[in-house]
Amino acid sequence: MKRILLLLTIAFTSVAVAQTTSTLDKDTVIEFKETTVDYGKIDKGSDGVRTFEFTNAGEHPLKIYSIYSACSCDIVYQPEEPIMPGESEHIDVKYDTNKVGPIVKTITVVANTKEKLIPLNLKGEVLAPEVKE
Repeated sequence: MKRILLLLTIAFTSVAVAQTTSTLDKDTVIEFKETTVDYGKIDKGSDGVRTFEFTNAGEHPLKIYSIYSACSCDIVYQPEEPIMPGESEHIDVKYDTNKVGPIVKTITVVANTKEKLIPLNLKGEVLAPEVKE
């Protein structure tokens, strides 16, 4: 069942990438400050918003076509306008910290870069509330 779900996710993402990328946009270079956000050990119900910072290190405007999340994450903010060469921006994601357990999730950025799919990772652990006796 997990394999079928994974294959469907990959197929959906591939079709979506083909539909959202433009062959008219020249490829550029995106450099993330970090490609993994480590929540560490956090309490259930904690603030789940984290930021991925990046810079357009290429020679052409950077366009974020879409961001896919196959996890318990919401994309709180993503740039809508092209990011000019040398400029920096960010992507804010929110993980549902009401789900207790390990965080091992990936979101995928689709942009006009050589590698069309850019994985960004979330890791950590949401701790169950301590039982008071």
